[in-house]
Amino acid sequence: METFLFAFVTFLIAMAGMAAGVMAGRAPVKGSCGGAACLKGIDCGVCKARAVAEEYR
Repeated sequence: METFLFAFVTFLIAMAGMAAGVMAGRAPVKGSCGGAACLKGIDCGVCKARAVAEEYR
């Protein structure tokens, strides 16, 4: 039970920190574009990072 409570409080603090950053005018947290999508053999029709990554190979 203590582990669950610790994890829950940790997530609450992390979410509060991200919310404070957004309210301060910074851009919201977003995932990386082109991480796994830039691997060969994986099709990603959403982001343009694959085309950019192919130029550097």
